[in-house]
Amino acid sequence: MMVVATTKILTAAEYLRREEEATEKSEFIQGEIIPMAGASANHNHLTGKLHALLLFALEDHGYSVFMSDMRLWIAESESYFYPDVMVIAEEPKFTDNSQMAVTNPCLIAEVLSTSTAGFDKNQKFGFYRTIPQLQEYLLIDQSCYRVEHYQKVGDRQWLLTELMGENAEIEFSFMKVKIKLAELYKRVDFSK
Repeated sequence: MMVVATTKILTAAEYLRREEEATEKSEFIQGEIIPMAGASANHNHLTGKLHALLLFALEDHGYSVFMSDMRLWIAESESYFYPDVMVIAEEPKFTDNSQMAVTNPCLIAEVLSTSTAGFDKNQKFGFYRTIPQLQEYLLIDQSCYRVEHYQKVGDRQWLLTELMGENAEIEFSFMKVKIKLAELYKRVDFSK
């Protein structure tokens, strides 16, 4: 007799109930729970620095900036994610009064790790592209001065700009903000 392994498909409501009691975060992708691994010091430096730089640049301009504890709900794929950094223009649209999940980021940034880089670049970006408000996506390498900056230029069209070296600069299209990679990567240790 052959035994076939199956994955239990959960509803979004079941996932949210489990998350309330969980000691570690998990993402929820089309009925499956995906445990999240811990983050390195470099990952934390990059996430924190990007959050701080964007928060200070945008706080008086009607934008909200969130870090990795804010969930993102993508209704089209019935999935919840925890992006490293999200920016929302004007008012955040929350899924409910608990204000634990948003639906309308204009910018999402992910710091790449060895275990998640392929998923972040491919499948996750595919899910993110279904968000109507999304205009920019950053993939930040934690092992060298390198950022992939995707900008929406038309319906189902995205322009990739690869930024390399400490003198390169991220120039956002939805706001007049520039961030030098030297500033973003300050305190990141490439020897680890």
